[in-house]
Amino acid sequence: MEKPITEEVNYLVEKCLNGSQKAQFELYHTYAKAMYNTCIRFLNDHRDAEEVLQNAFILIFNNLRSFRGESTIGAWIKKIVINQCINKLKEKTMVFQELNSDHFEIPAENDNMDYPEFNQKMIPVINRAIANLPAGYRTVCNLYLFEGYDHEEIASILNISVTTSKSQYSRAKQKLRENLVK
Repeated sequence: MEKPITEEVNYLVEKCLNGSQKAQFELYHTYAKAMYNTCIRFLNDHRDAEEVLQNAFILIFNNLRSFRGESTIGAWIKKIVINQCINKLKEKTMVFQELNSDHFEIPAENDNMDYPEFNQKMIPVINRAIANLPAGYRTVCNLYLFEGYDHEEIASILNISVTTSKSQYSRAKQKLRENLVK
């Protein structure tokens, strides 16, 4: 009988902590593809994604002893990768537009974007539309929709106001609607 994946990953983590390069290689390959896809979603650039992924795994291996087991190792790795993506975007001077309430009304929280019949063929189209969003919109959209952060968490992560997070998300949805209806 095969070991459950969590036992296998925990075994790899233990081996990594004991200095096994083979275990590091296996842990990297267990998560690299999914983390690369996360990097692409945030950065929209293959070179940047590869660089961030590489740097994130160096950081992961250098700080593996700080993993406390309060979440899965995969969730811990993903959080580091996302933080590295955000840092890379900040290096590129990602711009968030702060709006005062008289310029923009934030609609009630409703993620139903009212698209006619969704099907699997739309996924690549939607991914391209998200990739074509401005960096600020794309980052908030990814954090909210794909990573499950709420606006308070996003505001804290990006050092912006909650209102800015909500308005960026609202604008991202509007831009996606416009691009997907064309």
